[in-house]
Amino acid sequence: MSGIRWGVVLPQGWRSDLTHLADPVQQFEAMVGVAREADELGYDSVWLYDHLQAVSGEPDTTFECWTSLAAIARETRRVRLGQIVTCNSFRNPALLAKMAATLDVASAGRAFLGLGAGWDQREYDAYGYQQPYPSTGERLTRLDEAAAVVTAMLREPVATVEGRYHSVRAAQNVPTGVQRPHVPLMIGGSGEKRTLRTVARYADACNLTDHTDPAFYRHKLDVLAGHCADLGRDYDAILKTAALSVVTGATDEEVTVRLRGRDRAEAAVGSAVGTPAELVEVFGRLVEAGIEYVMLYFHEPTDLAPMRLFAGEVVPKLG
Repeated sequence: MSGIRWGVVLPQGWRSDLTHLADPVQQFEAMVGVAREADELGYDSVWLYDHLQAVSGEPDTTFECWTSLAAIARETRRVRLGQIVTCNSFRNPALLAKMAATLDVASAGRAFLGLGAGWDQREYDAYGYQQPYPSTGERLTRLDEAAAVVTAMLREPVATVEGRYHSVRAAQNVPTGVQRPHVPLMIGGSGEKRTLRTVARYADACNLTDHTDPAFYRHKLDVLAGHCADLGRDYDAILKTAALSVVTGATDEEVTVRLRGRDRAEAAVGSAVGTPAELVEVFGRLVEAGIEYVMLYFHEPTDLAPMRLFAGEVVPKLG
């Protein structure tokens, strides 16, 4: 079980995790402070959601993903910087490739480009994106074409790609970034017929989310392996990642307090819940199922104690 890497999802407001701070400058500094701490603790990466308003529907502070990461790039030294994941519908993919290349340069080669089809119709409606709200099939077609655009533009300084929804013609992207051969592309989603096939065709990493059942990951990764075989892609060249919420404490009593009244068994269905020893077992099973990289969202994320506890007592046991 050696070699697993860990990232931290930062508090940015989408999950109403900055409401205890009244001033937006304080809120932004709190987000950056968690990034700095992750950097110091040895986590591999930090991540932001690409959402524009709070998932609760309340008018809570929600910081924009890419501009925030550009600021965080200059406030950290070694953590990689990613989005979990960029909504394809929010930005033209050619512009997105330019943004990713710029972030990679600003961070001296630490950028990921996360990309997904988008799902929250409320944001589409509120911000005026693609009205009426596109069907799942259309959004997946757009995702596949966007992946073709961004991979072409991150590999070559001049790119041409023709698609139904997304096309570029001799589009220049100079510089293409710092990393070679290119800024890595991670595609989020677990749809078996189309999303995982797009992963096999274009992505350097896949992202699966919100499950603690190893059988879920085994099945999805088997499907991905089948698409790779069909397309002649090296399955082992794709980084297999998962994103999970974490509730932890040094003792059972502390875990119970941090659950804030939620039923422990119910919370454990979609989150990793327990003491460090219990979390070693939870994540160990996911590693055995094929997961190589995990992004962690710690509940009450501006409280640094759980992140420090995990770094000290879970990470060393799983590599």
